[in-house]
Amino acid sequence: MSVSQPELQARQHIDGQLSAAGWVVQDIKSINLAAQCGVAVREFPTATGPADYMLFADGKAIGIVEAKKEGVTLSAVHMQAAEYGTAATRHIQRWADPLPFIYETTGLETLFTDEREPDARARKVFAFHRPEELLARVRQPDTLRDRLKTFPTLITAPLRDCQIDAISKLETSLADNRPRSLIQMATGSGKTYTAATTCYRLIKHAGAKRILFLVDRGNLGRQTVNEFQQFTTPDDGRKFTELYNVQMLGPAGIDPVAKVTVSTIQRLYSQLAGKEMEEDLDEHSGYELAATQADDNKEPKAISYNPQIPIEEFDFVIVDECHRSIYNLWKQVIEYFDAFLIGLTATPSKHNLGFFNQNLVTEYPHVQAVADGVNVGYDIYRIKTQITEGGSTLESGFDYKKRDRLTRTERWKLQDEAEDYTGKDLDRSVIAPDQIRTVIRTFRNKLFTDLFPSRPARAKALGYPEPWVPKTLIFAKDDNHAEEIVHLVREEFGKGNDFCQKITYRAGAKPEDLIKAFRTAPEFRIAVTVDMIATGTDIKPLECLIFMRDVRSQLYFEQMKGRGTRTIDPTDFQSVTPDGGNKTHFVLVDAVGVTESDKTDSRPLERKPTVAFDKLLLGIAMGDRDPDTLASAANRLARLDCNLTESDRQTVRELSGGLSVKQIAASLLRATDPDVIADHAAGHTDASADEVTPEALQLATDTLADEAAKPIAANPALREFLEQKRRDTEVTIDHTSSDTVLFAGYDTEKAEGLIDSWKQFIEDTKDELTALQFIYNLPHKDRHLNYSHIKQLAAAVTKPPYNIAPEEVWRAYENLEGRKPSEAPLRTLTNLITLVRHSIQPESIPLVPYAEIVDQRFAAWLDEQNSSASQDTEPARNADGSITAAEPRPSAFGTNPFSSTHLEWLHMIKDHIASSAAIEPDDFEDVPFNQKGGLAKARKLFGKDFKSVLEDLNTALVG
Repeated sequence: MSVSQPELQARQHIDGQLSAAGWVVQDIKSINLAAQCGVAVREFPTATGPADYMLFADGKAIGIVEAKKEGVTLSAVHMQAAEYGTAATRHIQRWADPLPFIYETTGLETLFTDEREPDARARKVFAFHRPEELLARVRQPDTLRDRLKTFPTLITAPLRDCQIDAISKLETSLADNRPRSLIQMATGSGKTYTAATTCYRLIKHAGAKRILFLVDRGNLGRQTVNEFQQFTTPDDGRKFTELYNVQMLGPAGIDPVAKVTVSTIQRLYSQLAGKEMEEDLDEHSGYELAATQADDNKEPKAISYNPQIPIEEFDFVIVDECHRSIYNLWKQVIEYFDAFLIGLTATPSKHNLGFFNQNLVTEYPHVQAVADGVNVGYDIYRIKTQITEGGSTLESGFDYKKRDRLTRTERWKLQDEAEDYTGKDLDRSVIAPDQIRTVIRTFRNKLFTDLFPSRPARAKALGYPEPWVPKTLIFAKDDNHAEEIVHLVREEFGKGNDFCQKITYRAGAKPEDLIKAFRTAPEFRIAVTVDMIATGTDIKPLECLIFMRDVRSQLYFEQMKGRGTRTIDPTDFQSVTPDGGNKTHFVLVDAVGVTESDKTDSRPLERKPTVAFDKLLLGIAMGDRDPDTLASAANRLARLDCNLTESDRQTVRELSGGLSVKQIAASLLRATDPDVIADHAAGHTDASADEVTPEALQLATDTLADEAAKPIAANPALREFLEQKRRDTEVTIDHTSSDTVLFAGYDTEKAEGLIDSWKQFIEDTKDELTALQFIYNLPHKDRHLNYSHIKQLAAAVTKPPYNIAPEEVWRAYENLEGRKPSEAPLRTLTNLITLVRHSIQPESIPLVPYAEIVDQRFAAWLDEQNSSASQDTEPARNADGSITAAEPRPSAFGTNPFSSTHLEWLHMIKDHIASSAAIEPDDFEDVPFNQKGGLAKARKLFGKDFKSVLEDLNTALVG
């Protein structure tokens, strides 16, 4: 059969891809099935015609490859390939009949079908599987997708409801053979524990060979490995790592015995591309690296098949809290593997949803987590100062200190003429110490009057001379800004070095050691960072976040806020903050308007000129070889060279291995020149792009780009020096401007908006929700509000379109009404009753916990019963009519005086109503009643009045 030229070119590509995957490619005339494990025979004859390639493993036929020319759509090709798999052949032995593995390919696109799978369907793969892999699969009695349909019942202890829901729905999605699944779980709700449970079940029950767990940065990877080490298997009782190996991917590569490999995306890319990677790049968040991208249409990282890491290396890839760049710049890296993709995120965006095929298997947003007590809510406390809002002026005739950003050496210079600066210039070209001091001083002064007013009394009761400063994280603009903040915090609080420390890439100590100390050391109260612990890092005792930098990315801002949402066991909390009691909420202190600035789903970078110089250099270090990036970097370097001193140029040569800035720039520009690329591909000058193959051109492009980028990519010290020189090398210290506070208080706009939404919810649903019907109309004598009604109300308010956390509404009322903050106001669900009633009648219904109202009503009810019973008491008479001492006799309910047993049971009934809004006879079979005799004992104790007692208490305490 003749083969067309386009199809012949496709087969050349296919031959190379088969060889790379370990197959020996042979013609039918030179067939030797014993050449090695895997043999691919071209034009193998069958009863329905020659198959383009028949695949043999250990001498037996195992699959078919149907080759088509580039551009052919492959969805209709499968039937033809499958016919070859069922067609009769002479002499050969088969692993199965029909042949189990079918490929359709153009050399650029490849589809793969495992015919043994339930409802087998083709899926796109990056390359061919190795023959050893197909051999291992065909020898198994069933397939991975078969096993995904037969998971055993989930052991739910100690999982939260949201974790049970996520695992169950993910397993349903996998059973349905959905290739991509996205799980949304609020920060702090246990995403990693959920993933560890899933990994355990996938390995033990589905026979997963290996799982890749991708994290946002290196320290989160180490945190994830630690979580796997601490994970106790629910059915076995041993630790995960006692049963299965877990590794943090490093330069040595993938451990063949590891069941779970944890890695950053940049580390994985370096392994696939066979390139060395600087260790410090592992510590940069993807939210930072995303800034190296110009737009959403940027080409993904180019990778080729790596025989050391075949496409079947992982059966599952879990992408944990990843960023926009995952879905374009790094897309091809993740899609390299023939694996199910599982995404974990607290803040889904259109990019997440699109990449995961809109398959959002479960949603557990922050508001629901707050309502469930899994997260804590937050308040916004706004600090505005004159200089922050309006800037100031460097006055003429004054000497101002100039500080070199790189060396931090200082000198004095006379200001020749007045120079205005704005708030945006702060901490970049100008530092106004009094502006930083004013923000910090205001925070200090308001800490125990506005933010945590109950702490002084608690500290005093516990014997502490002063309250403990809540664990606080301050976000700074850059490392220099963080340095200034650290010194002024120590000064304003009158504390030593341990009290406030910097956690940045340039902090000196190992970041993970500083993070651990901040998490656990009582003396370390305030940390200052830029990006290092802005995402993912688990610091549960945090109660304050201070933003002294703006953030334009909505997703990044949500991640930063997430540092404060985590709950913590009271005992663990008090070991770090002794007078803290329970962590009930956190406070976001906004000193720059971060809560008011416009934000987008991604960083607002639309064209290369908007990408910062340091981000361009970081992108090149990460492997970005896009021509626009290289040309932009060359342009900036050429401009920078004009401002360098001879000493600077000498430093560049020392750091770069002898190259000047001009030489580096010229090399970058040459790497983007089509003529230079063509000459390099052809091996001579004046070459035309038409005389070389596309593959040769691509190879030349990659080679020139890598060579040109090497001085930048391989020298972090050079990148840092160039960035420092790009900036105004000196920052002016404005020591003359005095700052003043314009406003310090809770964000009333947010509180008012939240209350308006809450009232709208009540208005919209008052005729639909049973709880609201009762609250509006008061209970009837024969019908009472119950716990299920309250749960229905709580569930409704947290769902779209309202998405309201009632606890945050409670705090909004407290802020607007100037009330003292309550301790965990909505942790008791019945407090919703008080919240609704206060919203309807704010003047007459106080905003106090429901249990306090029930206690007051119960005390009044007891007084009423005592009074009624005392009036009805009569002397007791003997059979002969004589009078004896008065004995207790039944009153309206019980006896007077109430016996200690009656009072004990009445108090238990009162407490149950306080937590459940009502009591019914069936409730007496639960704790604590069943520990005292249950329903039978209650009926015996109250006799014929039992039903009346319940009805009267339900009406008196709930009404």
